[in-house]
Amino acid sequence: MDEELLEILACPKCKGGLRLTTDESELRCETCRLSYRIDDGIPILLIEEASPIE
Repeated sequence: MDEELLEILACPKCKGGLRLTTDESELRCETCRLSYRIDDGIPILLIEEASPIE
């Protein structure tokens, strides 16, 4: 994922920063403990589509 895009993306729930997982399949918000999947290089930043981080 492009570094410039990562810098401007924010969690849709708390507006905090997101961290890319090492396998680049998810963006995670440590504050909300939510994980947003990435499909074909497109982050799905819908709160109702997010998964809780265990």
